[in-house]
Amino acid sequence: MQISANAQDVRPTTAPWADLLATLNRDKPDQAKIHHEETTAFGPTMQLDRFILGNGLQVLVVVDATAPVICVQTWFGVGSRHEQHKKTGISHLFEHLMFGATETHAQGVFDRMLEEEGAETNAATFLDWTYYHTNLPKLALPLTLKLEADRMARLLLNEAELTREKEVVVNERKQRVEDDVEGSVNERLYKEAFLHHGYGWPTIGWMDDIVGMTAEDCHAFYRTYYSPNNARLVVVGDVDMGELLRLVQLEYASMPAAAIPVEDVQPEPPQTEERRCEMTKPTPTQKIAMGYRSPALGDFDHAPLAVLNEALFGGRASRIHRELVQKQEIASEVRGWVGAFRDPSLWDIAATARGEHTCEELLVALDAIFDEVKKNGVTQAEIDRAKARTELGVLQSLETAAGKAEQIGFYDTVLGAPAAQFERLAAIRRVTPSDVLRTARRYLLTSARTVVLVRPDGSEGEGGDDEEAGDEADAGQEEAA
Repeated sequence: MQISANAQDVRPTTAPWADLLATLNRDKPDQAKIHHEETTAFGPTMQLDRFILGNGLQVLVVVDATAPVICVQTWFGVGSRHEQHKKTGISHLFEHLMFGATETHAQGVFDRMLEEEGAETNAATFLDWTYYHTNLPKLALPLTLKLEADRMARLLLNEAELTREKEVVVNERKQRVEDDVEGSVNERLYKEAFLHHGYGWPTIGWMDDIVGMTAEDCHAFYRTYYSPNNARLVVVGDVDMGELLRLVQLEYASMPAAAIPVEDVQPEPPQTEERRCEMTKPTPTQKIAMGYRSPALGDFDHAPLAVLNEALFGGRASRIHRELVQKQEIASEVRGWVGAFRDPSLWDIAATARGEHTCEELLVALDAIFDEVKKNGVTQAEIDRAKARTELGVLQSLETAAGKAEQIGFYDTVLGAPAAQFERLAAIRRVTPSDVLRTARRYLLTSARTVVLVRPDGSEGEGGDDEEAGDEADAGQEEAA
């Protein structure tokens, strides 16, 4: 998928905003002036407007008066990929710290004040981004923006706060990774697959790095990455544009911009031979995790590879589920997911053996299907089904204000194109059998894959043996409690 301005129907600044902005900007310093950047079609019936405050804060708005509710999300252009060796996990740790005390509010006040107004809050961190989201009644918008701006500018980062949240994250890592079969295997897969790029370390961080994080580290991170010129404020719902922009100026204009460092990306060298390792875990049956190289989200090949993945792994009617789970009965669960990241990542594949069947049997069966796909592709019926399932998922993700805001924030942060979900859907619809065959042959390379074989350690624990693990969370996304 290649995103262009023309593909998204980006329109220049239009007259309707001129009078409003002239009023808002009158007698304001340059840092507080707000400008209309663009209007973009958001689906067939809505429009998305991008405004930029003088300090660099981007404000993306979709007015949707379907219900008297609003979703406010703040997306920061920082995730675990931006971290340094010995400082991994700071993005996720900071997600926790952001729910703590500020110079004006004590610990717990943020959540309590919003809950009293009927709002719900949470946050998430992943490889390319961090975001904070609040679903609220429309009357709670002034309070929400005041509290969001407060923690963005005046967070307290003392030793007591840091010690408490580090303990929480240490326990979270033990629960979600070290004591969890799926979590620990997935972590090992990415560690083996990425030897240079930041995608190789876990979003939650390595344990020694979490324990060793200092208040000085957190202050430096906060001053740099939680600045307005590294943030996108996404607002979707029953909102009055004039009132929203007035509140943005009131709450955010005093924040200074920061010098965002140039990201020191270490490209992953081409992989020329298979990497294979083994783990023993408290699981009653054997498992396999496998990663083929996959293109970046904005790459032309991403859409056809996603269609291929859906044809092979999407639901009980998919080819691999029918063959390994239903026909051969050698697996109890299979899954596949194509990484949706800014840089090339992994086509992440996993299977759990049934009964006494082995990793080797799973690998032979999978390779046989992959060889067949590389030879003959998949059928038109499989492609049509994959497209239908994908389109349904896209439409369902846009049913709520929160869903729309999440898609806008995600695509703008990763691709710089807030309505790219619709261009991606169009790209999915255009995928042909030839596209699928070409991508299968390009990416299903044994010499460029990483394989983790998981054997029972004899304790027969219940570490996630047959649990579903087929979404982004399994690749390392962490939710704040």
